[in-house]
Amino acid sequence: GPVIGLRADIDGLPVTERTDVPFKSEATGIYQGKEVGVMHACGHDTHIAMLMGVAKILTENKDQIKGTIKFIFQPAEEGAPQGEEGGAELMVKEGVLQDPEVDVIFGLHINDATPVGTLRYRSEGIMASVNSFSVEIKGKQAHGSAPWNGVDPIVTAAQIINNAQTIVSRNMELTKQAAVVTFGVIEGGVRHNIIPESVKMEGTIRALDEEMRQLIFKRLETIIQNTAESNGAEATLTIHDGYPITYNDPQLTEMMAPTLEEAADGNAVIMDAITGAEDFSFFQKEIPGLYFFIGGKAPDREAAGHHTPDFYIDESGMKLGVRTLSYLVVDYMNR
Repeated sequence: GPVIGLRADIDGLPVTERTDVPFKSEATGIYQGKEVGVMHACGHDTHIAMLMGVAKILTENKDQIKGTIKFIFQPAEEGAPQGEEGGAELMVKEGVLQDPEVDVIFGLHINDATPVGTLRYRSEGIMASVNSFSVEIKGKQAHGSAPWNGVDPIVTAAQIINNAQTIVSRNMELTKQAAVVTFGVIEGGVRHNIIPESVKMEGTIRALDEEMRQLIFKRLETIIQNTAESNGAEATLTIHDGYPITYNDPQLTEMMAPTLEEAADGNAVIMDAITGAEDFSFFQKEIPGLYFFIGGKAPDREAAGHHTPDFYIDESGMKLGVRTLSYLVVDYMNR
């Protein structure tokens, strides 16, 4: 029979928990040299619990299983520590999909804004690719009262940020897919009357189409170089490795859609793609995969949002996750 992979990510985040649950995290850790609170602010603890539940159910019924199931508990979905490898990409490199060779893989994510009992999915791109980038602009330092004696990297940075806005608004075919270019960090200067020698910027690129992703890389490089040159400055763009598009195999999605509907009692909704990212995509680069969302929102509680101190999941939502993964295994094996 087939070999099916079931994946749960297991890592927490450097966030201090503020919820009122009896198992509220009091843990601390060191992150980027600082002591921080540590909590499951994205629901990965529920992913562990759900996959453990599935493992228990399927193990107790293994005499009825027509194939092999590989349970994958994956660290570092949120990113490996600086300077280290980790996450799904490293697991693939180390052979998690081999021996035995996995045919298909299923994964899920709980969502604090989706009502309990609701399942959301779509074919093809469901979550965006992500790449961070950094820019270093080198000018010529001068007194702020005499800018003609220098080359201003702050003005250059401002123009680059403005010009880069046209990448999405003018170069992307937005009726096809969404794309995002965001500058999140700009650092330069130490005093009000000194034009600094350099400015550093950082940002993020998101795309739901690989051709659009590559075009963003190309256009960002062109805009940065030409804008810097027009100001007499020099600029270096570095685009860092990130995650590919989380891409649900169309044939697999179509095949398993009735299973999703059955598991959710008709509450399986075809969703719009989102520009968040997920390293489950590295598994999907190798084999057909299907990724979906389940609801964890309590009816009497406002969603605080993922990655926040008040993140909260209604645990009754986990039942749908356990049921769906179990149904997917059985139905795929009996297809």
